[in-house]
Amino acid sequence: MTIQTLNPSEKDLWFLPLGGTGEIGMNMNLYGHAGQWLMMDCGITFSAPLCTEAEAKTLNLHQHDVVAADPSFISQRKEQLAGIVITHAHEDHIGALPYLWRRFKCPVYTTKYTAEILRRKLARDGFGDNIPIIEVATGERIDIGVFNVQWLLITHSLPEPHAFVIRTPAGNVFHTADWKIDLAPVTDKPFDAHTFKQLAKQDILAMVCDSTNATREGHSVSELQCYQGLKQAVENAEGRVVVGCFSSNIARLISLAKIAKETGRYFALFGRSLQNTVGAAKATGHWPDDLPVLDAFNCGYLLPNEVLAVATGSQGEPRAALSQLAKDTYRSVALEAGDLVIFSSIVIPGNEESIENLIKAYTARNIKTLQADDTDMPIHASGHPCQEELKQMYNWVQPQIAIPTHGEIEHLQANAQMAKLSHVPNRLTGLNGDLFKLAPEIKLVKQAVKTGRIALQQT
Repeated sequence: MTIQTLNPSEKDLWFLPLGGTGEIGMNMNLYGHAGQWLMMDCGITFSAPLCTEAEAKTLNLHQHDVVAADPSFISQRKEQLAGIVITHAHEDHIGALPYLWRRFKCPVYTTKYTAEILRRKLARDGFGDNIPIIEVATGERIDIGVFNVQWLLITHSLPEPHAFVIRTPAGNVFHTADWKIDLAPVTDKPFDAHTFKQLAKQDILAMVCDSTNATREGHSVSELQCYQGLKQAVENAEGRVVVGCFSSNIARLISLAKIAKETGRYFALFGRSLQNTVGAAKATGHWPDDLPVLDAFNCGYLLPNEVLAVATGSQGEPRAALSQLAKDTYRSVALEAGDLVIFSSIVIPGNEESIENLIKAYTARNIKTLQADDTDMPIHASGHPCQEELKQMYNWVQPQIAIPTHGEIEHLQANAQMAKLSHVPNRLTGLNGDLFKLAPEIKLVKQAVKTGRIALQQT
């Protein structure tokens, strides 16, 4: 079968990842059935080459600001694309849509909060109301072309993350998107195991599953535990406290706002993306009314022990607030010796040197820093499942096929091993461009589609 004739019949159910399988970021997945395709997510990655990281290091290739998966396969058959589902509002799932939607021109389905984030992106980038966005509620089932899609609330690190059951006459798929088992997630409701135990009765053919933390033993840290660790660090601080974390992590931002209130500090945001995220949370009812946010400009008039701020740039981005603070060029406030900068985020592979240089810049000015390895208390909580959570979900859902995605090769292999230990009879481990045939036969066709990367914005 050639790329020109790659067209699923009524008996076929296919999964085709274009991005995010064999790598972390740029998630773009397709499901095929009865001559139609359904896209799940349309994400980006930052500061990346147009090849694998390993090839880039060998060839010393240029890094681009914003990179997405090449959508050529589906844009060439856009009349067969029934719709696009955005699982949640993280950049690696939503970020490419404002750039790429003109290639697809189909409806976009997502929840209220994610729609708010998307509309703000579109307004900023000048797309206005061009994209038809259909808001869907938790538990709702929507027919998108030949696919029946149900939204299942799950826990992650921002409002309204969802997993999905995609139903077709050829079979049913459980698509986890990003998830973890968190009984105290700060945003939304605690993880509800009953929802996923019920899937064992619904004849799930395949489970397409997040693999980001599949190499890690045990259970992920709850956002509540992270709140407790951060609170202890702030209580012990004497000067200003600035926390670096991902701007999309509303759960972390709410925790820090609560900590500010409980420790007698004012809460502020340093960076436009943080302000935009909190604005979206307020607009959709996800930001508590009793947690005020101080204008960053006013922080310069406060005593050092009255300030708790969150800043962009936890990965060492040169133009972000944390880098400006390190160089003493941030316009709203200056840090001084004895102040504390907390890194409440993971180190994304490839950013080690930039973060190390940022730490050195603070140290040279006698500004304290705190990273996860410096403390026994958790100051960061990942939004992805570790091994025990993966096994638990596989045991609840009982799919016939496990398809690990959202990870590098080692993560995919570790996920497949968890599925094997959970007695899932078939495990298909592949990469972007591989065609996962789920029905009527189970088969993995290697490199059925040519994939790659495109630059959306260049330095």
